Amino acid sequence: MIKENIEAVKKRMADAAARAGRTDEITLVAVTKNHPVEYMKEAAADGITDVGENRIQEALQKREAFPDNQLKWHLIGHLQTNKAKHGVACFDLIHSIDSEHLLRAVDKEAAKLGKVQDILLQVNVAREESKFGMDVEAFPAMCELAETLTHVRVQGLMCIAPNYEHIEDVRPVFRIAGALYEDMKSKFSDGQVRYLSMGMTHDFEIAIEEGANIVRVGTAIFGPRNY
Repeated sequence: MIKENIEAVKKRMADAAARAGRTDEITLVAVTKNHPVEYMKEAAADGITDVGENRIQEALQKREAFPDNQLKWHLIGHLQTNKAKHGVACFDLIHSIDSEHLLRAVDKEAAKLGKVQDILLQVNVAREESKFGMDVEAFPAMCELAETLTHVRVQGLMCIAPNYEHIEDVRPVFRIAGALYEDMKSKFSDGQVRYLSMGMTHDFEIAIEEGANIVRVGTAIFGPRNY
């Protein structure tokens, strides 16, 4: 079933890209939080190369099942500053940098490991109180600060849209995030900013139509989560 679900999601991704006239690569991150390692192994056997986790502890436990580094690990959930050390040690790309304090903490911990940590800046475009992410107004200053730090590498932007009753209502949110992403490219070294992470199971097609090149899909691949 997982193989068929992956194929169905990729077909939907390709159709959305075609509607937008896009031919560039779009990365499918399989969101594996609260799903067992057996599901992850099946997904990896069926071509999944990128997985997304929300919680540090769960990711650390699951990584032990993949000692050959065959997967790229994405932290898509909120990262607490006091867990920055573990986030840097565990993840290839951290999507959820949303404050100066966290940005500095990640830079500090990456320096200790002799690593340059790839990150995305999370922007709360819709200003939802229930979601993390910086306000749009704080975004330019965060870009300026990140450019001065030597152990983080900003590679783009992450956005989570509200779960609107009418799915088309997410489009303006994604469009604003896309504009911010395009503006980012002029603030960093040429080619450094290359990821726009937005879109989940219920809205990833609209996200792709609005420029996303990373989508984070869990339920459509693995089914409902067992909490």
